[in-house]
Amino acid sequence: MEAPWAQTGADALAAVGSTPEGLSTELAALELERSGPNRLAPPARTPWWRRVLTQFDDVLIYILLASAALKAVLGEWVDFTVILAVAVVNAAIGLIQEGRAERALDAIRGMLSLHAQARRDGAWTLVDAEDLVPGDVVRVRSGDRVPADLRILDSASLRVDESALTGESVPAGKSAGPVPADSGLGDRTNMLFSGTLVSAGTGTGVVVATGAGTEIGRIQSLIAGVESLETPLSRTLATFGKRLAALILVMALVMVVIGRVWHDFSTSELVSAAIGFAVAAVPEGLPALVTITLALGVQQMARRQAITRRLPAVETLGSVSTVCSDKTGTLTRNEMTARTVRTRAHDVTVTGTGYAPDGGLELGERAVTLDELPDVRSVAEIMMLCNDARIVPENGAGAGSDGGAGARAAGWRLVGEPTEGALRVLGHKAGVDPAGWRRLAVVPFESETKYMAVLVEDPAGERHVLVKGAPDQILERCSAQTGPRGLPEPLDIGYWSGQIEDVGGEGLRVLAAARVPARPDATTLDPSEVGSGRLELAGIVGIVDPPRPEAITAVAQCRAAGIHVKMITGDHAGTALAIGREMGLVHGDGVQVLTGADLEAMSGEQLRAVVREVDVFARTSPEHKIRIVTALQSHGEVVAMTGDGVNDAPALTRADVGVAMGIKGTEATKEAADVVLADDNFATIERAVEEGRRIYDNLRRSVMFLLPTNGAQSLVILVAVLAGLPLPLEPVQVLWINMVTAVTLSLALANERAEPGIMTRLPRDPRAPLLDGVLVRRILVVSVLIGGASLGIFYVERARGVPLEQAQTTAVTMLALAQLAYLFSCRFLERSSLTTKVLRGNRAVWWSALAMIALQLFFVYAPFMHAWFGSAPIALREWAVVAGLAVVVFLLVEGVKALGRVTRRLTRTR
Repeated sequence: MEAPWAQTGADALAAVGSTPEGLSTELAALELERSGPNRLAPPARTPWWRRVLTQFDDVLIYILLASAALKAVLGEWVDFTVILAVAVVNAAIGLIQEGRAERALDAIRGMLSLHAQARRDGAWTLVDAEDLVPGDVVRVRSGDRVPADLRILDSASLRVDESALTGESVPAGKSAGPVPADSGLGDRTNMLFSGTLVSAGTGTGVVVATGAGTEIGRIQSLIAGVESLETPLSRTLATFGKRLAALILVMALVMVVIGRVWHDFSTSELVSAAIGFAVAAVPEGLPALVTITLALGVQQMARRQAITRRLPAVETLGSVSTVCSDKTGTLTRNEMTARTVRTRAHDVTVTGTGYAPDGGLELGERAVTLDELPDVRSVAEIMMLCNDARIVPENGAGAGSDGGAGARAAGWRLVGEPTEGALRVLGHKAGVDPAGWRRLAVVPFESETKYMAVLVEDPAGERHVLVKGAPDQILERCSAQTGPRGLPEPLDIGYWSGQIEDVGGEGLRVLAAARVPARPDATTLDPSEVGSGRLELAGIVGIVDPPRPEAITAVAQCRAAGIHVKMITGDHAGTALAIGREMGLVHGDGVQVLTGADLEAMSGEQLRAVVREVDVFARTSPEHKIRIVTALQSHGEVVAMTGDGVNDAPALTRADVGVAMGIKGTEATKEAADVVLADDNFATIERAVEEGRRIYDNLRRSVMFLLPTNGAQSLVILVAVLAGLPLPLEPVQVLWINMVTAVTLSLALANERAEPGIMTRLPRDPRAPLLDGVLVRRILVVSVLIGGASLGIFYVERARGVPLEQAQTTAVTMLALAQLAYLFSCRFLERSSLTTKVLRGNRAVWWSALAMIALQLFFVYAPFMHAWFGSAPIALREWAVVAGLAVVVFLLVEGVKALGRVTRRLTRTR
């Protein structure tokens, strides 16, 4: 069946079995039974028990649960409870963060209208919007939310805010005439879509789709069908966990075999030793460490206006290699601004951006006034007086009502529509004084005529008709033009056609201004007075939503960091391309922009072949955005997608990081997003990426610090078993180091500042391991150094005849102080820590060190700790020895780092 927008109104009515009088109550009831209520059905919910189990489906959690089970086997119920609590906390966090897509669907359902005016039994009746059916004739007016998808039958000055669906920055004019069947969503000018808002005028339409069949229902199904992807961190940790689990299993098996064959240990001794080894080797604190590090990152990002809704997104931002950004309000200010005024004699530049009336007129490089340019005065006066918008101080009179747009500027507020606001500000900048002018009559803007006209009286008492509108409509009504001195002269159609094409080619929206003298006694204004050949063309104005200066800088910084930026917008190709050039996204010639129509004609393979080379996409639909994101991900790109409208929600769900606008974003978009920008500014994305990179670096520091703790402990037990010696550490003492000392110290590294040049290095490969070969070798060496020092001091103490508990306490203290020394080495993963800078820049290190020392003193000297952990007091001599050995460990680790730097340099030069 032919699309309703391609049909005439009569054909659209016939296609749904209706007439201009609407449906009868009986027919509507029958149709409601057949088509169902006009609402979006909630998706099937995953059972709670399955959602809970899913949170434990992770290798690290398996390791954690295995460790808890081993504790239960040992009968260490306090330790079992602590470890199990970590797993439960991780699962609880996952459950809290889960369900974003479900909440996004709830938010979309909340956008639907509650009531509608429908024609039933030949009379207008207020009905529940849920009871609307295809064939109902519905009328809407300014302020109404459209209750279903409607094919317009008639309209008067009808304009609709469709930004949530199309991304258009200004309300769309609507009319009843048919449009081509292949028209994109934003070009279906005879359709009203469910959930959009009528900003001006009135209209009547026939319902052609309800519920899930509407455009917004289709978007809901897209969200429900999009699968969220694993984050780079989750993939990396899963791989790391599998390898670690395999290593623990192999080492435990080797230890058991050697203990049995070489030392003839009994089965019970071997089982006890294997359990102790596993408890020592499993990093119980790692999941908690990751969670807390990311949580601290959330707080830091919130201070930078990026509110994180899902913990893993903090790290994923640091891996982003491509940012797909909406245009309006993110890259641009979302404040329409007049850029140029062109008359027959002058080409004037308008300075200043946004709705603040700051700026002026320039001719070439010289500031000019209206006294010098009478022809420009005519344009500025027409645009300011033939205008219903107002610009008011942010806290001034009228600021409480935002009219159709309600856009905000720094200190100023627009009351009215964005285009008219730009023209009003042009008048202010030019110095037009509206005082003394009086409006007598008006012909409002109509979608069919595309102009507005007013009858005004000037301060001298003379009356004029002033007209502004689409240049093609104004030009055909003109027979004269305004000359350099402000006087009429014959119209040069060729000149104006070229100027209109030139300004439009720069991506600016073009409006024309014209005038004609009125009768001295005129008090009304008839459209015939704006008829063909009556007007004098004063000039044209080019308007644009200008780029944010800080966004231009942020795009350049992203490109320097190896991050590609792509603009995906619902705007027209010319406008998108012009903004892309200003943003620094587009350079040179060749294929610079792809439209929705181009994407429709491409296969998936064709799109994948060009998607990385094209940086501007225009007139896109929700499906197009998903295809673009998916095509980029097929190349291994980590994609961040920004958006504000409900049409962006599916792509945000599909992207690795969905970024919603906090000010102008819809609730559906915010619920689908991972990150919400509090200031709707692209520069905030760049700062969030920097913060994500810092957090990932700190996570690597923390893991680098934590793992040698487990390595040293497991090495101590392994060597003792292989050598047939008594165990230097009890399992409960191992847990003390893992969950108290190591985790306390490692969290200090989560507060480290960003490395110099962090935004000049390329994005990391999401497939790369968390730790490369150099760092893994460092972990092994540090484990040997710390474990060797602990083993050595234990057996030396035992050789001196020190009791077992005291020797074990000295060994635990050696582990603690060696870890503290290693903490300072980890502050700089690559650079040398043999510098005074290692003592500055992170107060958390010192607070953590003091906390660790206090806890260790508690462990050594508190009597009840002796009973719980089998510890005993040690003398000052032991403290001095372990402190000295800790310094030696620090110096040796720095030597290992130096060798690592040499190895990296040699590898890069090959």
